[in-house]
Amino acid sequence: MAFTVPRTDHLDRVIVVALVVAAGGLVLAHRAYRTAEIALSGLVLGVLDHGGVAVVADRQTVYFGLGSDTPLGLRMTPECTSAFLVVPLLLVGAAMIALRPRITRRVLVALAAATAAVVVVNQFRVLSLVGLVRWLGVDTGYYWGHTLLGSVVSVLGGAAALVAFVRLATRR
Repeated sequence: MAFTVPRTDHLDRVIVVALVVAAGGLVLAHRAYRTAEIALSGLVLGVLDHGGVAVVADRQTVYFGLGSDTPLGLRMTPECTSAFLVVPLLLVGAAMIALRPRITRRVLVALAAATAAVVVVNQFRVLSLVGLVRWLGVDTGYYWGHTLLGSVVSVLGGAAALVAFVRLATRR
């Protein structure tokens, strides 16, 4: 008995290619993604922070505490973006659809949920950093927010998003 790999129909192939292209696009256009992500941070901070917020998109930087004694700018660097947590999800999703086309819909729903979770977690990381800077001051707050709490939030949030992705994609 010969083992055969199931073939996907045309739509499934298009979806697989689209996911791979999207992953490549995130890598190549991560600067534009970071700009959008920091703009979102600026919107969220603008709603929550009445101390003055400004976004400088071409620097991928959000400034907060404007008008206070301790304004600070946070720059979204390549290692701080959620893009590089989304890329593996897209590639794994593409592989899952290529291998098991009957789960395409579940994989796409799982990708949407996991991607949203990763973006929300990254926004929470930025907000927690801002909160610690306000509470503990620039030096101590930034240190603890960036090196400890930010890492914990990112790791736990990324792990939760991955678990949710697998669970949603593989369960009926």
